[in-house]
Amino acid sequence: MSKTEELIKAETIITGHVNADFDCLAAIVAAGKIYPGATLIFPGSQEKNLRNFYMESATYFFNFKQLREIDNNSVKLLVVVDTSRKVRISHIKPILENPDLKIHVYDHHMQSECDLDPEFIIKKPWGSSVAILTHEIRKKNITLHQEEATILGLGLYEDTGSFMFNSTTEYDFEAGKWLLTCGMELDVITDLLNREMTSQQISLLSNLLKGAATYTINDLDIVISEISTPEYVGDFSVLVHKFMDMENVQILFALGRMNDRIHLVARSRTKDVNVGDICTAFGGGGHAYAASATIKDRTLAEVRDELFSLLYSKVAPKLNIEHLMSKPAVAIPRNMTISQAVERMIQFSLKGVPVVDNMENMRCVGILEHKIADKALAHQLGNVDVEIYMQHPFSTIKTDCGLHSVMEIILNQKQRLVPVVENDKVIAVITRTDLINLLVQDPARIPESLFPENKQERNIRNIMRNRLPNKILNILEVAGQMAEEFGTEAYVVGGFVRDLLLTRNNLDIDLVVESDGITFAKKLAKKMSGRVRYHRKFKTAVVILPDGQRIDVATARLEYYEYPAALPTVELSSIKMDLYRRDFTVNALAVHINPSSFGTLVDFFGSQRDLKDKTIRVLHALSFVEDPTRIMRAIRFEQRFNFKIGGQTLSLVKNALKLNLFSKLSGYRIVHELKLIFTEAEVLGSIKRMNELGALEAIHPLLVLNTSREQVIAELERVISWYNLLYLEPEISIWKIYLLGICMGISKPKMEQIYNRFSFSQTERREFVHLRETIFLAAGNILNIRGELKPSEIYKILSPVPLEGVLFIMARTSRDIVKKYISQYLTSLRLQTLDITGDDLKALGLIPGPQYTKLLYETKLACLDSIIKGKDEQLEFIKKKIKILSNF
Repeated sequence: MSKTEELIKAETIITGHVNADFDCLAAIVAAGKIYPGATLIFPGSQEKNLRNFYMESATYFFNFKQLREIDNNSVKLLVVVDTSRKVRISHIKPILENPDLKIHVYDHHMQSECDLDPEFIIKKPWGSSVAILTHEIRKKNITLHQEEATILGLGLYEDTGSFMFNSTTEYDFEAGKWLLTCGMELDVITDLLNREMTSQQISLLSNLLKGAATYTINDLDIVISEISTPEYVGDFSVLVHKFMDMENVQILFALGRMNDRIHLVARSRTKDVNVGDICTAFGGGGHAYAASATIKDRTLAEVRDELFSLLYSKVAPKLNIEHLMSKPAVAIPRNMTISQAVERMIQFSLKGVPVVDNMENMRCVGILEHKIADKALAHQLGNVDVEIYMQHPFSTIKTDCGLHSVMEIILNQKQRLVPVVENDKVIAVITRTDLINLLVQDPARIPESLFPENKQERNIRNIMRNRLPNKILNILEVAGQMAEEFGTEAYVVGGFVRDLLLTRNNLDIDLVVESDGITFAKKLAKKMSGRVRYHRKFKTAVVILPDGQRIDVATARLEYYEYPAALPTVELSSIKMDLYRRDFTVNALAVHINPSSFGTLVDFFGSQRDLKDKTIRVLHALSFVEDPTRIMRAIRFEQRFNFKIGGQTLSLVKNALKLNLFSKLSGYRIVHELKLIFTEAEVLGSIKRMNELGALEAIHPLLVLNTSREQVIAELERVISWYNLLYLEPEISIWKIYLLGICMGISKPKMEQIYNRFSFSQTERREFVHLRETIFLAAGNILNIRGELKPSEIYKILSPVPLEGVLFIMARTSRDIVKKYISQYLTSLRLQTLDITGDDLKALGLIPGPQYTKLLYETKLACLDSIIKGKDEQLEFIKKKIKILSNF
């Protein structure tokens, strides 16, 4: 047998971070219970007790394997515990190169962002990874043996400091309680964690104490100590912990040079210093109160210098912010008009002001930015109260807050103005300019985590490869390669990206290029043997491939609206501005498709957060003013995804309706949005939500939902769903059926108002009038029947009615016999054809004319009732009819 054949085929492997501690080892074992049949890979450890325990117990009990025993190509699913960063799982680097590899992550280190592009992740700020996995085990009703419960308890007790670390949560206690019920042996855990110090360790602890120095960094006392030893000393972290206890130190960084590596162990008992952030910067990890890192190819002096640099940049100074404040605050009351607010801001040269409940109590209720107020003025909304378009929610600070809080709000949350409150009153403000003036003098104060360029970008390349058909993936790769050759940047944007992240099917490709989209589309069509159509005014094009696949291509653009409800004017812009013009944050996502950064997710507006929180949120306060149809879209997306319209967005919806902006919309645009709503899987939810918010009444007062209409629309959903499953021809105009439902009960004269509001053409009016009239006649005949109807009678009643009307009648009736007749008509009677045609009548010497239709119709009725069968009988039937006609 060859060496390759001897390798273990392992579709699923579970591992954790290198230099594993007990929590990591225990988490691997716990994950093995959730993924039965998975292969456990031990990542290696330098902790002496852990190494001994692993060698003596874990291998025997839990059947761990080494990576060299595994056939790397067989691995389809990688489960990673106690870390979410590539740099910490270097021992399985070859596995990460597997195509179509799926990754699941369980971790409790919140300060480090995940860069593994997992298909599934659970990340919680608990005191241990074991607590997270124990919670999952309990949810799945998985039982544990005593040995398993004990090793899980070992990890739990170690990472929470026997439940004494500040990072311990209620969930860790709950995990411990449950593990006890599974037989966890506390005496075994005590023996393993009660580490007796060797003489060498005692000597090193003495050196740590002697070499310690206290530094005041940004108003915080931080202890740094260094030791050097020619060989590795086990349980270095234990020495650091004993140091903390003996000297009552709040923040400690211990550097130990051992062999050819520098070991950094950090502990913190205050939220002012997140040691996990510091150690992550060195390639290590941990959480806010305990972390470590191992550094290669650096001298002790180099590591020390970088540590100081990181501390000065990441530790927020406890500055008194009073010298930054502008005091007293210039504020405006919530009932001030936009015009008055703009005058006030111009008077004081302000870019934003806090909005207060009233000028007596000075309670802050929002923030108004000058640019939003100016835009509202341009839309002739100067008489509207500022509370409609002020920013809320928002963040405030108190005078005892540190500078880091101000930077977090202004730099990270993008809030231009920070009100300073005292006793619930605005006493001052800090502006973006105030902060910039300070940071220009001392830029080292800015934590690196607040630099946008230092934030880790999420790459979803693996998600795309796992979830997209090869044909679609190939289109994106070809377009990206062409953009590279074209010297531009290309992105796939909008709903395609949103649904990819929501694991919903959506193969409608929308590309945006930062150059001439029409020229790009023409070249793409040529390269992929397709054809192209374009619209020069909007700088857009559509490429249609031979198989019918459509690729929409747009020039990155900025749209602005000259007046409320206007169509947009388009200017060239960048991808950020292109995304900013979109309706909601969940649709403002893009994925870079150039080869150098294929799969990089572009998210400027917190779209991923809103997807996670299931929230529909507009990108700016005047969104509904510029395009009121977005109200209908917000409702449609809310119902489709089972999301909720965000609080401020909901207020903006109500205000736009109050301003009667729908009256400025053309009937065509309203009907277009209604048609989109009517093609959703569940229509009633959207109609009810529109009615609840007043959108139906804003379209026209006659359309308000009542109990009868609601019941019919609910039944229409079921009837249309049933009909669609029949896959019959021809296709129906679903929107007409639902429009019948919301217009039910409106008299013929008043329907003229609806036709006018919807800007129906004369042809559309005639068709809809005909539809309603045929429904009225047929319904009167079939709903009032008594006794059995022959097939021909069913056909005579229903055949004059368009299909949409027949389905509407089916939804209106509650009588089973009527539903049966309609079903019979739709699935059988209307589909039956004659064996003879007009040519046969002509052959009989009959002159073409209206009588052809009448004779064929009568023949069909006879066939439906089985009076005649086959072509010969049909011809005889016709001959008799002709003879009767000739006698007249």
